[in-house]
Amino acid sequence: MTLNFSADITVDAQDKTKAIFDSVNTDNKFYPENPVNTEIKFNEKLTISVESNHLAHLRANLNSTLRLIQASHDTIESVKQ
Repeated sequence: MTLNFSADITVDAQDKTKAIFDSVNTDNKFYPENPVNTEIKFNEKLTISVESNHLAHLRANLNSTLRLIQASHDTIESVKQ
Protein backbone atom coordinates (compact mmCIF):
# COMPACT_ATOMS: atom_id res chain seq x y z
CA MET A 1 0.00 0.00 0.00
CA THR A 2 1.40 3.37 -1.02
CA LEU A 3 0.35 6.52 0.76
CA ASN A 4 0.57 9.90 -0.92
CA PHE A 5 1.25 12.92 1.21
CA SER A 6 0.61 16.42 -0.08
CA ALA A 7 0.65 20.01 1.04
CA ASP A 8 -0.30 23.37 -0.47
CA ILE A 9 1.15 26.60 0.85
CA THR A 10 0.31 30.15 -0.23
CA VAL A 11 2.72 33.03 0.35
CA ASP A 12 1.86 36.71 -0.08
CA ALA A 13 4.90 38.98 0.16
CA GLN A 14 3.13 41.95 -1.45
CA ASP A 15 5.44 43.70 -3.94
CA LYS A 16 8.22 41.13 -3.39
CA THR A 17 6.18 38.06 -4.38
CA LYS A 18 7.13 38.00 -8.08
CA ALA A 19 10.86 38.39 -7.35
CA ILE A 20 10.68 35.62 -4.76
CA PHE A 21 8.83 33.39 -7.24
CA ASP A 22 11.51 33.95 -9.90
CA SER A 23 14.24 33.06 -7.43
CA VAL A 24 12.65 29.95 -5.94
CA ASN A 25 11.15 28.60 -9.16
CA THR A 26 14.53 28.75 -10.92
CA ASP A 27 16.00 26.54 -8.21
CA ASN A 28 13.11 24.10 -8.61
CA LYS A 29 13.59 23.84 -12.41
CA PHE A 30 17.20 22.73 -12.08
CA TYR A 31 16.47 19.77 -9.81
CA PRO A 32 14.49 17.38 -12.04
CA GLU A 33 15.48 14.31 -10.01
CA ASN A 34 13.68 15.70 -6.95
CA PRO A 35 11.84 12.77 -5.28
CA VAL A 36 9.05 15.17 -4.33
CA ASN A 37 6.66 16.42 -6.99
CA THR A 38 6.95 20.18 -6.49
CA GLU A 39 4.94 22.79 -8.38
CA ILE A 40 5.36 26.51 -7.80
CA LYS A 41 2.91 28.99 -9.33
CA PHE A 42 2.57 32.76 -9.30
CA ASN A 43 -0.79 34.51 -9.57
CA GLU A 44 -0.59 37.60 -7.35
CA LYS A 45 0.49 35.17 -4.61
CA LEU A 46 3.03 32.36 -4.56
CA THR A 47 1.47 28.89 -4.40
CA ILE A 48 3.60 25.85 -3.59
CA SER A 49 2.11 22.38 -4.10
CA VAL A 50 4.10 19.33 -3.09
CA GLU A 51 3.34 15.62 -3.18
CA SER A 52 5.40 12.62 -2.17
CA ASN A 53 5.10 8.99 -1.21
CA HIS A 54 7.34 9.65 1.80
CA LEU A 55 6.38 12.08 4.52
CA ALA A 56 10.03 12.76 5.45
CA HIS A 57 10.83 13.76 1.84
CA LEU A 58 7.82 16.06 1.74
CA ARG A 59 8.79 17.71 5.01
CA ALA A 60 12.41 18.19 3.92
CA ASN A 61 11.33 19.68 0.59
CA LEU A 62 8.93 22.09 2.27
CA ASN A 63 11.54 23.16 4.80
CA SER A 64 14.07 23.84 2.03
CA THR A 65 11.57 25.73 -0.10
CA LEU A 66 10.38 27.86 2.81
CA ARG A 67 13.98 28.64 3.78
CA LEU A 68 14.66 29.75 0.19
CA ILE A 69 11.59 31.98 0.28
CA GLN A 70 12.72 33.51 3.58
CA ALA A 71 16.27 34.04 2.27
CA SER A 72 14.94 35.69 -0.91
CA HIS A 73 12.68 37.96 1.12
CA ASP A 74 15.47 38.90 3.52
CA THR A 75 17.86 39.63 0.66
CA ILE A 76 15.35 41.91 -1.06
CA GLU A 77 14.73 43.71 2.23
CA SER A 78 18.46 44.20 2.89
CA VAL A 79 18.98 45.80 -0.54
CA LYS A 80 16.06 48.22 -0.04
CA GLN A 81 17.62 49.80 3.04
